[in-house]
Amino acid sequence: MSKDGSKPSHIRNDAGIPEAFLKPYNPAEEELKTRALWDESGYANPDKMIADGLTAPDAEPYSIVLPPPNVTGTLHMGHAAMLAIEDILIRYARMNGKKTLWIPGTDSAAIATQAKVETDIYKKEKQTRYDLGREELMKRIDEFTEESKATIINQVRTMGASLDWSRYAYTLDETRYKAVMEAFVRMYDAGLIYRGNRIVNWDPKLQTTVSDDEIEYLEQKDPFYYFKYGPFVIGTVRPETKFGDKYVVMHPNDERYAGYKHGQTIDLEWINGPITATVIKDEAANMDVGSGVMTITPAHSGVDFEIAQRHGLDIEQVIDERGILLPIAGEFAGQHIKKARSLIVEKLTAKGLVEKIDENYVHNVATNSRGGGLIEPQIKKQWFVAVNKEFTISHSEMSGIPTGTMTTLKKLMRHVVETQQVKIAPERFEKIYYHWIDNLRDWNISRQIWFGHRIPVWYRSDEVYCGTEAPGGDGWEQDPDVLDTWFSSGIWTISTLGWPEETADLKTFHPTAVLETGYDILFFWVARMVLMSGFLVGQVPFKQVYLHGLVRDGQGRKMSKSLGNIIDPLDMISKYGADATRLSLIIGAAPGMDIKLSEDRVRGYKHFANKLWNITRFVLESTHDIDVDAKLSETDAKLVTEAHELVKNASKNIDAFRLDLAADEIYHFVWDRFAAEIIEESKPILKEPGEARASRQRMLHKILIISLKALHPFMPYVTEAVWQKLPQKDAELLMVAKWPK
Repeated sequence: MSKDGSKPSHIRNDAGIPEAFLKPYNPAEEELKTRALWDESGYANPDKMIADGLTAPDAEPYSIVLPPPNVTGTLHMGHAAMLAIEDILIRYARMNGKKTLWIPGTDSAAIATQAKVETDIYKKEKQTRYDLGREELMKRIDEFTEESKATIINQVRTMGASLDWSRYAYTLDETRYKAVMEAFVRMYDAGLIYRGNRIVNWDPKLQTTVSDDEIEYLEQKDPFYYFKYGPFVIGTVRPETKFGDKYVVMHPNDERYAGYKHGQTIDLEWINGPITATVIKDEAANMDVGSGVMTITPAHSGVDFEIAQRHGLDIEQVIDERGILLPIAGEFAGQHIKKARSLIVEKLTAKGLVEKIDENYVHNVATNSRGGGLIEPQIKKQWFVAVNKEFTISHSEMSGIPTGTMTTLKKLMRHVVETQQVKIAPERFEKIYYHWIDNLRDWNISRQIWFGHRIPVWYRSDEVYCGTEAPGGDGWEQDPDVLDTWFSSGIWTISTLGWPEETADLKTFHPTAVLETGYDILFFWVARMVLMSGFLVGQVPFKQVYLHGLVRDGQGRKMSKSLGNIIDPLDMISKYGADATRLSLIIGAAPGMDIKLSEDRVRGYKHFANKLWNITRFVLESTHDIDVDAKLSETDAKLVTEAHELVKNASKNIDAFRLDLAADEIYHFVWDRFAAEIIEESKPILKEPGEARASRQRMLHKILIISLKALHPFMPYVTEAVWQKLPQKDAELLMVAKWPK
């Protein structure tokens, strides 16, 4: 009541409650209505927030680019965790008055996408890509990706992700194409992109090179063979590669072989007869493994190739691109390596050259995670980014390095983390980042597939032309290869903001605030974004890296189809709601730590959404005649202060990327303190009219408002649904309400 006895029009004066609260919380029903409200408002767009006076034009910018999901499938729990974390950060920043932008996008996932489409076509039509031709295959892939993109976008929206869809990007759209072409040309002109023969990961199944980032190591049991190689014993799991082995390598400090000199030759009997082997002293030989001696196959091993490069040794190809043995294999030439292995061992056994065989050798086998094929290292003429080549800083200042300074991309990647221009959370991953950078080889960026950004290089006789457009004149032929998907992903923070154009978005929102991703791609994507952004615009791509762990099943096992333990986020949302699914992925998930997830865990947080719904019903029932001017008693004022202290601590944890602690603290306050204690203690007070009741009503209303705001970034749907039914509130939408101070 006001002082003159009248009731303000905005105060609800009936004893009832909104009809929705007469039944349990229904996530499916409320989430659809709530998402429609958010979409209609347009407030995920910072321009709309400014236009409507909800964000100051000069407010601090806060931006995130969504790590783009691949268009090859549907969202999994790892995606769901990523979306939940980033949405928490974005909603929290928006409620704190920042100029907030979260850019959505999808990734072409070139190799995986082409492999899936090719496989489907072959199953249905028994036709290969060569039967169809490049144009028809591209048409089929485009149809598949358009359908897949629509599916993924709908799934992302279902999670409640507060993304600005007006700025949606796709790694192969026209804007990103222009950016990729410009990036390639600039790096080529600076001498940082070159074409040369080097060892690469070759997939005989898909007939293309594969990025280090796309290699998946699968545990496998195979025989390990110990062969007599003259006076030495060598070990291998791959006898089929040994035909060209004519160098025996030992560590220069290995006293067992002190009598052998570098360059010394030894005559010995080998697979197809007598050969002359040369002794090579190199520190790559491991004195502590086996005999400490190894032979090398430079054409089919990265380590062996580097040894050969250091000592100027001959390099002979033994296996072709299809996995077939070449003439160097003698009588085994023309056979596939799988078939030939046992036959080679038979021959060596007959010659008395098999020392022993370990039948239970367990090792990791490199496979293409995008297509499943076994990787066969090959020397191929490919395009590379030179990470160790020096170039001159041409920007006015590049990540704190003065103009004119000579540096390398590898040094640049190290420098920005050492100087804390890019901070990594958890900090322990910094050491892993440095280790990966220090061992980084030139980056192979060309792929022998048809789907992707085609390399902007043309040839005519001995002429080579590189440009964003095709050269004039007749007789030019474009390089048939396409670029590694990670090349376009490497410029994601700048291309999504409009680079190479000097857009307002680029000036305002770059560097982005944070890159949130799984720790398993720290080295691949994060480092390459630092490399590309540093060279192209002289800035770090983001100020903070936040690494989440893997989502495992309730027993701590990796989720996989073979184990039958995959938990589909959309199934969980359908059963228990998006809020429960999100909270199950946040509470207990410290940065960089894996989380165990079960359906029971998700179900438990559905009960919490119901609890919040019931808390609101009680507060609305108890405060229908609230006096908004009532003075708080000392006890009630302390309770409100307690709620504010909760938010203060939660804010500190969110700022420190401990979302797990913030969510847990708010959860327990709402359930254990507010519902179980404060509300229970309030029931007798609310039965007696007077100042104590008026004070208690106002306190309950205040704590409900504080609780809803604090919970909103974590559980946006139920909190917004409740907010829309409140008679007194300080913002039309909870998503744009001010964070409690």
